[in-house]
Amino acid sequence: MKPAPFGYLRPESVAEACEALARHGEEARILAGGQSLGAMLNMRLVRPALLVDINRLDTLSKIEVTNEAVITGAMVRQADALADARIRNNVPLLSMALPHVGHYQTRNRGTLGGSVAHADPSAEIPLVLATLGGEVELKSARRTRRVRAGDFFRSALVTARAPEEVITALHWPAAGQRTRYAFEEFSVRGGDYAIVAVACALDEERRSVRLGFGGCGEAPQVVELGYGPEAIAQIAADAAGKIECRADLQASTAYRRNLAVVLARRVLTAASMRQAVSA
Repeated sequence: MKPAPFGYLRPESVAEACEALARHGEEARILAGGQSLGAMLNMRLVRPALLVDINRLDTLSKIEVTNEAVITGAMVRQADALADARIRNNVPLLSMALPHVGHYQTRNRGTLGGSVAHADPSAEIPLVLATLGGEVELKSARRTRRVRAGDFFRSALVTARAPEEVITALHWPAAGQRTRYAFEEFSVRGGDYAIVAVACALDEERRSVRLGFGGCGEAPQVVELGYGPEAIAQIAADAAGKIECRADLQASTAYRRNLAVVLARRVLTAASMRQAVSA
């Protein structure tokens, strides 16, 4: 099957892209890496009147490091993020998750912003952003705003982005001085969608842990609990007991919840044994 007919625009600036989105609203779709949108177009799951291709917008491909955060432009390719030492040193949880994203071929085209915009419940990049308490930067012809990841992901493939807005950047909180990280997921085959994925940020100073669960519900779910090394099994069970777990053709609700417990225990153990990251 091939896409339904659509118009095509390749803007030379973010302002031009925003103007097009303001004119066409829900009839327009943004093309970044195209790894998800391309398939949806071919299957005619989406039929936009206009495709706005933002691949020429080099300003959206920059990475900036501040004392508080790493700011990645929406068009930063997943493969480039995986190879970047600034991300590896300052957002180690993202570096741990990126090898699980699709395959190396798709990571060469797929973007950080595109994954966040698509908001697949099993996607690793939205899960890490939510676990770290990051933010999504959005721009329209009228304003620029930032939305906390926990508020941005509303349901499967549904976000807080308005039709006239484009994601311009993602704000990743920099690693804490005494924070340890771990990531693990389970899928039928490497590169497949995760049946369950778990991200962990263990703060030794505050003796607390944030566990993010992907693939279980309709959006990333984050649970924050107190931490003690002697109570890893109980923390994993308590965290998994607080999340929604759906059933589908891949797994039952009970299977997903049991898998969430197992993976939460593994990432807690791995994080507790890993050397803390220096800010």
